[in-house]
Amino acid sequence: MRGRRAEAIFERAIHFRLTSNLNNSKDGIISMNLSIVLSTQPAQFNALAYKGKIAENISKIKALGYDGVELAVRDPGLLNLSELKEILRKNDLPVPAIGTGQAYGEEGLSFTHPNETIRRKAIERVKSHIQLAENFSAVVIIGLVRGKIGSDVDRHQAETWLIEALGECASANKAVKIVIEPINRYETDLINTVTEGMKFLDTLKQENVGLLFDTFHANIEEPSIIESIITAKDRLFHFHIADSNRWYPGAGHIDFRAIFDTLGKINYNGFVSAEIMPMPDADTAAQKTIGYMKNLITEI
Repeated sequence: MRGRRAEAIFERAIHFRLTSNLNNSKDGIISMNLSIVLSTQPAQFNALAYKGKIAENISKIKALGYDGVELAVRDPGLLNLSELKEILRKNDLPVPAIGTGQAYGEEGLSFTHPNETIRRKAIERVKSHIQLAENFSAVVIIGLVRGKIGSDVDRHQAETWLIEALGECASANKAVKIVIEPINRYETDLINTVTEGMKFLDTLKQENVGLLFDTFHANIEEPSIIESIITAKDRLFHFHIADSNRWYPGAGHIDFRAIFDTLGKINYNGFVSAEIMPMPDADTAAQKTIGYMKNLITEI
């Protein structure tokens, strides 16, 4: 009984932090909450500083000074939810977002696969991510799980399947926000830019679906990173940072000062989450990220 009560108190506290304390931008000055991605299960995807060892890595992320931890989850059914909640409670860390991409990367599930059974599995898997996200007031990320057009499917059919799948997922729980991530052309041919993402949202017509902006992908695809952030504005629900080489911020040529200044001007009040390669190693990458970003925020 006491354990359930403590869990309920923790959930209310996390919800408060995510819905109330994030609104820190004022008159163009930004005080941003920072998180970093942790994969809860082994993964081939290399732009993850931390993988596995959930308790150890969450404690490490807390000690480094991060305000939250974004979880990349292949299959929520493989998680011990009570144990995860307890680890998060002990470290007083919220979960701003749940990633779904490993369902595609490890299992090939996608909303636009030619095989109807695989499309259905992808939808049901993302619904399970939505159920998981509800526990943490987290957004659910739709990255590569949306799939690609491919040689066997034309664009109209792929976009139709994507609209249907996301419509079903968004309607499953209106209280949970879903974010579509524009991803560069070398990884997918569906929604590469913010403009394409905004057009898709207009077609989808689901108020709980918005955009995730990723600086690594934007550096490849957007004519102007700053203008694309302004374009996303009110539909911008989550934000990923990595430098031009997908290393920690400051290791490449992206102008993060201008980016953070713009986030302040549009009153962005969500988390900024590092999805970075573990280079030269995971701990150094995480340390460099938070050191660089906190110094930058202080200076703006």
